[in-house]
Amino acid sequence: MNILIRADSSSDIGTGHIMRDLVLTKQFDKDNIIFATQDLEGNINHKIKDAGYELEILKSNNFEELNELIKKLNIEMIVIDNYNIDYKFEKKLKEQNPKLKIFVFDDIYEKHYCDILLNHNIYADKKRYRNLVPNKSELRCGAKYTLLRDEFLKSKNQKIKKSKTKTIFVAMGGTDQKNLNIKILKTIKKVSKNIKINLVTTTSNKNLEKLKEYCQDKKSINLYINSNEIAKLMNKSHFAIITPSVTANEAYYLKLPFIVIKTAQNQKKMYKYLTKNGYFTIKNFDKKRLKKYIKLFLEKKI
Repeated sequence: MNILIRADSSSDIGTGHIMRDLVLTKQFDKDNIIFATQDLEGNINHKIKDAGYELEILKSNNFEELNELIKKLNIEMIVIDNYNIDYKFEKKLKEQNPKLKIFVFDDIYEKHYCDILLNHNIYADKKRYRNLVPNKSELRCGAKYTLLRDEFLKSKNQKIKKSKTKTIFVAMGGTDQKNLNIKILKTIKKVSKNIKINLVTTTSNKNLEKLKEYCQDKKSINLYINSNEIAKLMNKSHFAIITPSVTANEAYYLKLPFIVIKTAQNQKKMYKYLTKNGYFTIKNFDKKRLKKYIKLFLEKKI
């Protein structure tokens, strides 16, 4: 089967869509997979190429260009992981390609015209999609369907001896859209200087050079760029400061305690779920609240 994955990455969009799509591809290892993406600033299209997949570069996000590509490549199923493609767009694709199977990602309970819908977040509830998708749509919702890279699956039961010095895992997304990393590092240091920090980011981070400069002479901070050992770093840490995103799914899977700071609108559902279920959550960066939560974690002796 010819499968086209339509997703983008950039300094503004982030890297999460492409990363989870690369995990999804393993469910279709016998099929021919092609990615269709725009060449946006700060993209991680190299990850697609490194994984060995064919890449088609789109000039825009309009219907005609994508529809033409589907016909040209004889696509039998399209995976849509793009917030700018909506119900009307999907329905039009099906009308012009009746045999095309449409598989969509959804994180925010939007209306979709699809054959398969995947919401792989821990908060996902299939009942919420009643009247939002066609009756025949297959719904894949919740932790049962969470897309996890192999490193997480292998690391869950690995026991790594943690150091006596408290270690915090920090990840504000691959692009750190709100430029919070340095603010968080400064806040941690005000709570205690005897804390080790493992901070992860990517080359898509617009503020990477400033971050590298800040971390350069600080022995307690380990800065990891484009790391392939996120699970290992999480397992070595006592707790984490992360966004209510895919990273929260990963920390939840590894049973790593965490504080979340909401940085984007598409994190709203995860943020609400975590808040409702008693997790430490911060809607917008708040230095005082973050200090309070860090102190609580340190006092709990976790």
